[in-house]
Amino acid sequence: MGFFQDALLRLNRVVMSYAGDAAFMQAAVSAAANVIVADSDTDEEEIEAALVSMRANPILEKSYDTLALEKALFEALARAELRAGRLENLQQVAAIADRPIEHRQHVFLIAADVADQGGITEPEHRVLDELAAALAVDKATLLG
Repeated sequence: MGFFQDALLRLNRVVMSYAGDAAFMQAAVSAAANVIVADSDTDEEEIEAALVSMRANPILEKSYDTLALEKALFEALARAELRAGRLENLQQVAAIADRPIEHRQHVFLIAADVADQGGITEPEHRVLDELAAALAVDKATLLG
């Protein structure tokens, strides 16, 4: 029975990667959006870095075109303008906390790539701390 369940789980992951993993995509854009607005300056370079990093992810690359990712990112950015929206974005990130570590690390690294544009500021570090806690990943190791 264990082999059968393992095979079904692997098949489900493959199907989700091709059918569109909405929860993963929402976590990625929400994490990026919270970092982008962390220093109160929505920078075009950070937005472009988020899109490049998301397009480089195999799950997102197979499932979403640039336009879909951009639309979702701008929706997450609109939410992030308010505290309640940043909390909602953080909840979108935490929704994948039960996923494999590789998925959680990918979402964190997308946000880290955004923060690294021009150096990571103190407000961006605070957001990365929140994201690392929500994703149960080791920030220091991933940024190392």
